Amino acid sequence: MPNMNPKKCPMPEQAPDVRNKNFDEVTLGYTAEMAVEEAQRCLNCKNKPCMTGCPVQVKIPEFIALVAEGKFLEAAAKIKETSALPAVCGRVCPQESQCECHCVRGIKGEAVAIGRLERFVADYARENSTEKPVKPASNGHRVAIVGAGPAGLTCAGDLARMGYEVTVFEALHTAGGVLMYGIPEFRLPKAIVQKEIDTLKDLGVEFVLNFVVGRSETIDELFGDGFEAIFVGSGAGLPTFIGVPGENANGVYSANEYLTRINLMKAYKENSDTPIYHAKKVAVVGGGNVAMDAARCAKRMGADEVYIVYRRSEKELPARLEEIHHAKEEGVVFKFLTAPLEVLSDENFNVTGLKCQQMELGEPDASGRRRPIPVEGSEFVIDLDCVIAAIGTSPNPLIRHTTPGLETNRKGCIVADDEHGITSKDGVFAGGDAVTGAATVILAMGAGKRAAAAMDEYIKNKNK
Repeated sequence: MPNMNPKKCPMPEQAPDVRNKNFDEVTLGYTAEMAVEEAQRCLNCKNKPCMTGCPVQVKIPEFIALVAEGKFLEAAAKIKETSALPAVCGRVCPQESQCECHCVRGIKGEAVAIGRLERFVADYARENSTEKPVKPASNGHRVAIVGAGPAGLTCAGDLARMGYEVTVFEALHTAGGVLMYGIPEFRLPKAIVQKEIDTLKDLGVEFVLNFVVGRSETIDELFGDGFEAIFVGSGAGLPTFIGVPGENANGVYSANEYLTRINLMKAYKENSDTPIYHAKKVAVVGGGNVAMDAARCAKRMGADEVYIVYRRSEKELPARLEEIHHAKEEGVVFKFLTAPLEVLSDENFNVTGLKCQQMELGEPDASGRRRPIPVEGSEFVIDLDCVIAAIGTSPNPLIRHTTPGLETNRKGCIVADDEHGITSKDGVFAGGDAVTGAATVILAMGAGKRAAAAMDEYIKNKNK
């Protein structure tokens, strides 16, 4: 009989007033006993509704059934049949709006904790399995991947397993993309990301770092080097600023820069040489996961007061519920229905405050969310010494400017079909944030997976 407890097995985690002063992982993971108990809540539905919400089609009921039997290594193998980054996905995927929102147990209670079980299984395998993946025999064909983020890593892994000689070109000095520079250590330990990358190296994937496609070599030059197909998964690393007077004052950061300095360049470590301003009063403008990450980092970097400034209500916040919950617990103050008007500064051009205006919600706009409308005469000032803009990103224009025949849209994103990642340029495929703009890790992985299958088909047809 299944475990009919209506609630998930709680996730152990650090206490809020302890964790907001360190960069150790917040959630501590299930024990084996917790994992088995939670797995036994799964009804193992015949029609597998949870799988309809998974962009990489993890065989969810099958791996959970194995967990329920205590067959943890077998469960890990089942997940890895379709997912290249299970330890990552188990931590950062928005399961509540994907697999878990389709779970039958969620109708009259809480959904099965699919993400927590995926994390447990991946961690168990990493700590207990001695098996290394074996590089498949080469099929004699070479492919290139631009960008070592979640889309590129997934595409590389799938193609390597098919026997392709895969080379990944990464602009930074470390592979991992947003997994390394964007998501903080307390949500996603970098050692876990590195382990996933090492697994790809075992499969024969070659990583070329500090290589900026569009500068070091163009897409056309890579074709000239003998690559038969190219996947562009270069992400969306160009920040969007607030667009108000005074935002070029000292103490204004884009969330990209702030998080990169902390996560990739290790500014959070005591003896770090990375320069970063240790602000005491910080406002983060935005309401997504990146905004939550920046605010929670600012708290850990020593800020006494940290605000989330968001122009809509709490109901419209796009961030994961877990991240919002954790931010509140850690002392982040939310200023809802608040829009920035001007960054204030002193005679030395250092930030002193943020002039804001109260908003109210009107009719829904194109996004389906109610449009914020200014309330006249409601201006006020928040005293600050740092402002972080976290209102979105777009793709770097370098690739589109150096690749003739590659179609992009008005936002600078590469135009590619959703099903196969095919672009307007023969032999070039694309996916992830470079196509969609900033989105989730798992959606980027799904795009990389579909593109890998399409590239395989393309090369086979080309060589008939």
